[in-house]
Amino acid sequence: MDKALAGVTILDFSHLLQGPFATQLLADMGADVIKVERAGAGDLFRSMTFFAKWVGGSESPNFLAWNRNKRSIALNLKSRTVHQLIMTMACKVDVVVQNFRPGVLAKLGYGYDDFKAVNPRIIYCSGSGYGEDGPYVDRPGQDMLIQGLAGLIDNTGRGDAAPVPAGAGLADQIGAMNMVYGILSALYYREKTGKGQKIEVNLLAGMLAHLAQEYVAVLNLGEDFVRPNSGIGHPGMQAPFGVYETRDGYVTIAMSPFKTLYEVLEAPHLAPYDDLATLFAKRDEVWAKVNAETRKYGRRELLERMLDADIWCAPVHDIRDAASDPQVTHMGMIASYEHPTAGTVQVVAPAVRMSETPATIDRPAPLIGQHGREILAEFGVSEDEIAALEAAGDMTVAEA
Repeated sequence: MDKALAGVTILDFSHLLQGPFATQLLADMGADVIKVERAGAGDLFRSMTFFAKWVGGSESPNFLAWNRNKRSIALNLKSRTVHQLIMTMACKVDVVVQNFRPGVLAKLGYGYDDFKAVNPRIIYCSGSGYGEDGPYVDRPGQDMLIQGLAGLIDNTGRGDAAPVPAGAGLADQIGAMNMVYGILSALYYREKTGKGQKIEVNLLAGMLAHLAQEYVAVLNLGEDFVRPNSGIGHPGMQAPFGVYETRDGYVTIAMSPFKTLYEVLEAPHLAPYDDLATLFAKRDEVWAKVNAETRKYGRRELLERMLDADIWCAPVHDIRDAASDPQVTHMGMIASYEHPTAGTVQVVAPAVRMSETPATIDRPAPLIGQHGREILAEFGVSEDEIAALEAAGDMTVAEA
């Protein structure tokens, strides 16, 4: 069965996280994503890892996470022969994706105008840290930097300690979602009009958009967020919203009537705090008193008691525990693929379910240039021309 994006071909010049996650999402839905990497070195994420370890002894978990369902071709983009070749390919592709710093690809002849000149229907999605112009255009647009600049880090952590970055690349991943949002919108518009267009996505704008309720609150209520000194989960929220200890782990407690909570905890002495203004003004004090009660219980028992009373709560898992959580298992959210050098790689499965065109994992993350010869052959490049590219060092191919 065809997938939803079967027939859509994407030239993917992106690297690291933002662009590759976006194109992986599109590839999961059936797009033919041709990952254009640097000859020899490939995507920069191939050289970066966590824990100073490599999957199968040689592969980056970071790269493996964001590049499944793609084919790789490794080319020297500075070569005029390669430039002519890519422009010939561009006549038959639908989308170009890149997230280099503004102007880098354009200087090499791979800007929107270059592609539009050979294919007016092309959709060109450009990702950056801060946009295509402005006072920060030359700054590095890295995820943690954006979290700090936009205000997320200052909102996170306890008030008596340093602000804390999120433990994941949220700015990059939000940027990826915005790329997908823009590309799918542009494809739909092109179906109606025949016109391609340029899409600009930047990490700062995406982070700001996902802090919308925080900005609306601060800019309209005349208040600034102050991080609590306790485990309250948001600087704008009152108790009990937050993280609490049990005898054998942590739980989160979100929204519920405070009366219900202190009744479940069998702690009637908390009743005098049951007022919205008091729960905010004395939230650290309330947190401490609630935490003293939750510590009397084992985590499983406490969760069962709270869930039976319809209190919004959940366990705090680490990654390994979350991967084996019964609901995660039920949803089939941990999948795997076989990689030619890394072996069996466990990954997070596609998050969107579609009844008629389900997303699937059909290919492992590619080796550098693994599919270069087959891709060029599909675009009509002869075996002699391919051999000449390899001999000149303008293309590298890793054998699976």
